[in-house]
Amino acid sequence: MSKHKIIIEPGTENSNYIKDLWNYRGLFYFLAWRDILVRYKQTVIGILWSILQPLISIVVFTIVFNKLGKFPSEAGVPYAIMVCAGMLPWQFFSSSFSSCANSLIANSNLLSKVYFPRLIVPASTIIVTLIDFLISFLILIGLFVWYGFLPDSKIFMLPLFLVLAIITAMGAGLFIAALNVKFRDFKYIVPFIIQFGIYISPVGYSSGAMVYNNPDIPEFLKNLYPLNPMVGVIDGFRWCILGGESQLHMHSLIASIIISILFLILGVWYFRKMEKSFADVI
Repeated sequence: MSKHKIIIEPGTENSNYIKDLWNYRGLFYFLAWRDILVRYKQTVIGILWSILQPLISIVVFTIVFNKLGKFPSEAGVPYAIMVCAGMLPWQFFSSSFSSCANSLIANSNLLSKVYFPRLIVPASTIIVTLIDFLISFLILIGLFVWYGFLPDSKIFMLPLFLVLAIITAMGAGLFIAALNVKFRDFKYIVPFIIQFGIYISPVGYSSGAMVYNNPDIPEFLKNLYPLNPMVGVIDGFRWCILGGESQLHMHSLIASIIISILFLILGVWYFRKMEKSFADVI
């Protein structure tokens, strides 16, 4: 009969948790694959919605901001391409943030039955939204063909800003997910945050033309503007996609990187703090 020793050492909780994340990677793949099947298997609208939703938003923003509002484009590119370059990262962030924030409630039965690192649940939702992003990217390729636009080598930097968008969504999503378990009201706050965020983020307009180079904008608002981490993400996407004379505002990018990392640290810390009570509260 074999003997086992249980050794409890101080300060090993986090290292063991990281090992558990690796050991339960199969569950991560299963949850991600399950969500993909639920969204896309035996359905057409699931795939089409990934294209129609951002496409409709691009058309509306182009009409409202460019045709009616006479907002200028950036770097002389067609306005629809500029809006698309801002809509894709925003759509990815909003979907990732919403899915991550509601993931624990959606998997409440699983949380109350077996042990596994709960961080796997919100992390697995990013895979589905990443696939949505790749499908939506077809819109941008279609606009390139339609307008005869060819991006330059900066587009190869795009994955770096996608990683920044993931960090931003995960940080904010983990914090709200943990709060959502105890305070169910937060599921109503998430859509409000997304709806409000799209108007204070440079999705339908250019940061340079409408904020930084606009003399009608007070200086204190220009200083507050980069505190929205999606400003640096969207501006970075546009810099990669539009190329040419498109500007990358370094102060907003640095602010986005710092704030996104702080969001992630705060989100993981609070998630881990509340994790032990999830099964009892949910």
